Amino acid sequence: MTDHTLLSTDKSSPKIAIIGGGLTGLLTATLLERASNQTHNLSNTPQITIFEKSRSVGRLATRYRTNSDTGKNWQWAFGAQFFTAKTDSFQQFIAPWLETGLLQPWCANVVELTPANDNGQSPDIQSKEQWDTVHARYISTPKMSSWGRELAAGLRHTNIVFKTRVAPLDEHTTHSDDKKTELFDGTGESLGWFDWVVCTAPNGQAVELMADSGFSQQVNITQPQMQACYTLMLGWDNAQELPETVNSQTAPQWDVAYLNSEVLDRIFIEHHKPARDELLPSITIHARNDWSQVHVDDDLETVKATLLMAAQQALNWDKDSAPSQTDCHRWRYAATIIDTDTKELGILVDETRQWIVSGDWCAHGNIESCYQVAQQTVGAICKKR
Repeated sequence: MTDHTLLSTDKSSPKIAIIGGGLTGLLTATLLERASNQTHNLSNTPQITIFEKSRSVGRLATRYRTNSDTGKNWQWAFGAQFFTAKTDSFQQFIAPWLETGLLQPWCANVVELTPANDNGQSPDIQSKEQWDTVHARYISTPKMSSWGRELAAGLRHTNIVFKTRVAPLDEHTTHSDDKKTELFDGTGESLGWFDWVVCTAPNGQAVELMADSGFSQQVNITQPQMQACYTLMLGWDNAQELPETVNSQTAPQWDVAYLNSEVLDRIFIEHHKPARDELLPSITIHARNDWSQVHVDDDLETVKATLLMAAQQALNWDKDSAPSQTDCHRWRYAATIIDTDTKELGILVDETRQWIVSGDWCAHGNIESCYQVAQQTVGAICKKR
């Protein structure tokens, strides 16, 4: 829950635009609505609009394919694989979904995997740890995207506009007398006037949106450094066709592998997750962030071929145990580089224009960061009310 309330009762309902329908945007809208509910004043209920350039909401992205012969699905969480809840506030926030089972802890068996080499040495697998419920890693069921959709469905005073790309702001979009901002889409059509504009895009995109706007905190947007991530998705027609590295009865049984590799970072076995029993064998592999950043502008098919070669060395498949399904996705802004010597940025507020630039990159770049910056955003707006 949040301690904030929309304090003023002598003003009409504030109109708030949120650019980006990822988790930061959804959580910001959720906490704004909850803050409004605490005032019990319907005339002060915010009118919130989320503008999302894609067709769906939430950062917990899911991709799936259906086997036309069996009707069963392959499924990959190709964004965040899990999240943690380390603060009391976030633990309380997610508690209702833990009770319903939509969110569940993943008690995965984790190994350290050294891929096969050119000398014929097989992959080496060593037990590393087992995740528990004390330091839980949570997943959303039945898909990672389910929680984002549940958050969106729970919004009562928020309109989500899909397939809409907000045009960059400029100094002339603000009406100085009442601090209202007019937003436009990419074709120049007006999206309306707003009392507050909250940008939750990755900082690389936020820089472009605010470049000619006169935003007072512009120089700080580029302070956090971000790196890319390539995600490789693999599927098999049945469990018997999985490579021995996954199916071995002698090696440690595992769900997650940390790799000793210059290219690959982690492997996640999707069909081992809670509430995934009906899935066809599906495996998601994350490339290393540093490798991904070096190759961020490379041709995607070329990257996919490189990742498949590295994955074959890690999982050690042959022609009989090769995956039947392959896909690759590029996340240009995936990970925030955390410098232990640098204090986290926090949200960026231009109080004169009533603009806020926010995002998980303003904190530690994880799912809990989305919640924390949403709290900060609600606090900044409530303070001005």
